[in-house]
Amino acid sequence: MSNKEDLKQEILKAYHFRHATKEFDANKIISDDDFRFILETGRLSPSSFGFEPWRFVVVQSAELREKIKNSSWGAFSKLPDASHFVIILARTKLDTMYNSDYLQDHLRNVTHFPEEHLATFLERVEEFQRDDFKLLDGARHIFDWACKQTYIALGNMMTAAAQIGIDSCPIEGFNIEKMNQLLADEGLLEDGHFGISVMVAFGYRTNDPRPKTRRPFDDVVKWVE
Repeated sequence: MSNKEDLKQEILKAYHFRHATKEFDANKIISDDDFRFILETGRLSPSSFGFEPWRFVVVQSAELREKIKNSSWGAFSKLPDASHFVIILARTKLDTMYNSDYLQDHLRNVTHFPEEHLATFLERVEEFQRDDFKLLDGARHIFDWACKQTYIALGNMMTAAAQIGIDSCPIEGFNIEKMNQLLADEGLLEDGHFGISVMVAFGYRTNDPRPKTRRPFDDVVKWVE
């Protein structure tokens, strides 16, 4: 096989390997280098307009893990033994609205957007948020838009982990209001600039999963020519 075909097979192998791991081996710990690699794939992920409306909170504190475990039915069986646990936060409207200080700083100091085009670009962002996606109709709309971006990073991190033989499990099993209150009490939401989007556990499986099942290719892929 060509190098490209070999690479394609390796990537598909990782997708077959990845599954929502329910039980982790508490005796196996992901190396610092490997976990930084996983986080880097999240950091380098694409986002709408390149705004990067996320933060990855790596929770290794036993005390905080216990609080989260008791507040999240989805994390209850995974948190005690997972090597690493990440809470993915999304930025709220305080940072993601077209006229926010965060976007001004991000465009000027991170992406180095040309100053002479900045006002015009932000007008286009306003049009997108107000008219195209109707994101300004309520706080939940624009927050959900930010959460959509975090799922791109989530998928990339889980796939990257699988490619180096590390297991993961995405977790939505929690009450949003209760988890946000817990995280606010811990000082992690920066006075309303962040809210919880999703969580994910990483580690090494204790049991092999059953073979992966998916709907047929032709059922989920439609070509329009």
